[in-house]
Amino acid sequence: MTWDWGAVRDFMPHFWDGLLVTLQALALGSLISFAVGLVWALLMRAPTRWVRWPVGIVTEFIRDTPLLVQLFFLFYVLPEWGLAFSALTTGVVAIGLHYSTYTMQVYRAGIEAVPAGQWEAATALSLPPLRTWSAVILPQALRRVVPALGNYVIAMLKDTPMLMVITVLDMLGEARLFAQQHFQFTEPLTVIGVAFVLISYPASLLLRALERRLVR
Repeated sequence: MTWDWGAVRDFMPHFWDGLLVTLQALALGSLISFAVGLVWALLMRAPTRWVRWPVGIVTEFIRDTPLLVQLFFLFYVLPEWGLAFSALTTGVVAIGLHYSTYTMQVYRAGIEAVPAGQWEAATALSLPPLRTWSAVILPQALRRVVPALGNYVIAMLKDTPMLMVITVLDMLGEARLFAQQHFQFTEPLTVIGVAFVLISYPASLLLRALERRLVR
């Protein structure tokens, strides 16, 4: 077996298309997971169990169900109920919702780590609940959880190839299509593997540096 640089050259336009789709899925999925995860975390602190219990059941179900099953369900079952979305939209929603159940736990840990004195000070100042959360609790909690949230972004990046199963042409999807059309698998799949390393490893180093800076 010999390395074919011509195949690499021919594959690169497809690679850039796939990289764009991968980054789009990652960015939008991350935003959904961060926003929905925060909502889950706040609802789990509701004073009534009639809010906490349903949220706990839903998030536990999502977390305990494989992402691959969720992708198939959203892409193939929802259209039968009249809810049809593009493959990329379906993939973004699936990844975002799946990881929101993990970011929820990160937020909960950050909120619980806020010193009790901060809650007592907000109560002593007679701050309304919205003001207490927005000005006192969440700023301190978010500062603590940024590195952990970043780790889940990297995890989401490594799960984006699953979108290929619902016809999304991300990096792996483009590599698989190119390989099948040209009967050359080594070059495109190697390029994809290297690309994931070049994205994931610097991101992990950045997160470590950010964590050291935030804990000072």
